[in-house]
Amino acid sequence: MAGVAVAYGATEVLRDFSIEVARGEVLALVGSSGSGKTTALRALLGLAPISRGLVEVAGRRFAPGDRRRLGDLADRAQMVFQDPLAALDPRWSVMRSVREGLREDEAKSAARVRELLREVGIGVELEDRLPHQLSGGQRQRVAIARALAAEPALLLLDEATSALDVSVQAQILELLEGLIVSRGLAAVFVSHDLAVVRRLAGRTAVLDRGRIVECRPTEALLREPEAEATRGLLAAARFASVSGESTAPGAGGSVIVPS
Repeated sequence: MAGVAVAYGATEVLRDFSIEVARGEVLALVGSSGSGKTTALRALLGLAPISRGLVEVAGRRFAPGDRRRLGDLADRAQMVFQDPLAALDPRWSVMRSVREGLREDEAKSAARVRELLREVGIGVELEDRLPHQLSGGQRQRVAIARALAAEPALLLLDEATSALDVSVQAQILELLEGLIVSRGLAAVFVSHDLAVVRRLAGRTAVLDRGRIVECRPTEALLREPEAEATRGLLAAARFASVSGESTAPGAGGSVIVPS
């Protein structure tokens, strides 16, 4: 993305937004609520009204008003959401949910779905189950398999582990790390949890009121923040950690401070 602006009416919620993510790399987006993180992901999916700038994914460029090519953009970028139970159709089996992203006929796609499920750690004994019959971790694995079915170049992760308990979160992070490297995916990861950001993202961009105010290697950024907004995020995380403030998903996700 280069110089992207997104406006809703007279309010510009993303301004001069520019990022570049290489294959095999994870870029984290962090910022306070309302800073523009979700809008940035929507712009990468072609779902936000871009008024200026350019989005390029895997060699395909999309400019403001280029609605005809949104299907191409969707082919190249896929999202994994925070709550897999809400993201999956409650009436669809595991097999059907993952098959949705394929372009093969049904006879061929069943075998392909099973390959994808194996890749994310789901056995064939679960392929006929509905979402409510799965654990939270299993549902998120299915959601990841569904995203991979379209063979995207860019994976967008919107708080993709914050609804999971700590042990399952670690397993999903390990899975994502392996998939990003083995498939050569570029990934953009939105999270409030700075410990997770530190583990997964090589670089981190800090958003403040729709602008990137800092974008550097994650370790350096967390160790010596330069922007006032970054220092504010770290201070808020430390306060929440010391005070024992709730870190439930409904409260905005975990805010563990990395050591």
